[in-house]
Amino acid sequence: MLLVEVRLQTQSVYRGILDCVLQTYTHEGLHGFFKGMSFPVLSVALSNAVAFGSYSNALDHLTHRRRERNNDACDSQGILLRHVFIAGCFSGLAQACHLFYICSVFMEKNLFFTSFCSSQLFVTAPIDLIKVRLQNQTRSSSGGSKYHGPLHCVAVILREDGVKGLFRGMWALALRDVPCFGLYFLPYELTWRMMTEQGQQPGHSAVLVAGGVAGVVTWACATPMDVVKARLQMSGGGGRVYRGVLNCIAVSVREEGIRVFFKGLLLNSVRAFPVNAVTFLSFEMIVRHMKDS
Repeated sequence: MLLVEVRLQTQSVYRGILDCVLQTYTHEGLHGFFKGMSFPVLSVALSNAVAFGSYSNALDHLTHRRRERNNDACDSQGILLRHVFIAGCFSGLAQACHLFYICSVFMEKNLFFTSFCSSQLFVTAPIDLIKVRLQNQTRSSSGGSKYHGPLHCVAVILREDGVKGLFRGMWALALRDVPCFGLYFLPYELTWRMMTEQGQQPGHSAVLVAGGVAGVVTWACATPMDVVKARLQMSGGGGRVYRGVLNCIAVSVREEGIRVFFKGLLLNSVRAFPVNAVTFLSFEMIVRHMKDS
């Protein structure tokens, strides 16, 4: 699904989802649908750890005073939704930069300190760029492939564009992730609260439904900037060259209309519900297990 989504967003040669699937299978076989997945698969655990860890710590900071006034008796349903959104945005910032969250401490004046591991700065952007480049690769005119794998892709980009070439589309990635991660946790909180009695912890079914809803809502909002991000990442890699985010938006609207920003939305939504349902259930189960032990 990821490969089909990326190709629909960056190439105008396909008439729709089915046409993209059939052409990919005809020319590249079944293995063609798994191009560019090695880096994302290897980094998904770390990516989710950063996202959920930074969200939890930010939310803990934002609700600290409220819990102090209530002698630490503030339950999950008492958390203000604006705090959920702010913590989610912080999570998106950490996710976009893919920084390791090291510590947060409260001092006597409730000052919040964070430090990040600089060796992991901006890892997400290059990984995503490599995935998009490999997934967009079909065949060159000579019958070969420009990239022979993730590492070769990195080497080619460094040779042609230098280090900055690895960060194409980084600002579009940040513009997608920061606000959308705020929305990611907000519908999750709203949905499980509606399905759970006051003062009770959400059950597995409530978590699954809330997680799925959160995924669909988030991708509905994220897809327009996801299209821009993917097009910028292909800029200079065989795709059209854009001067930046605003230029990409203007050119895309002028040539393909406003509907261009919703390419891949159906695939994103279909994939988002089960993936995020399982993600949130896993997160809740691990947190509860750690608290019990």
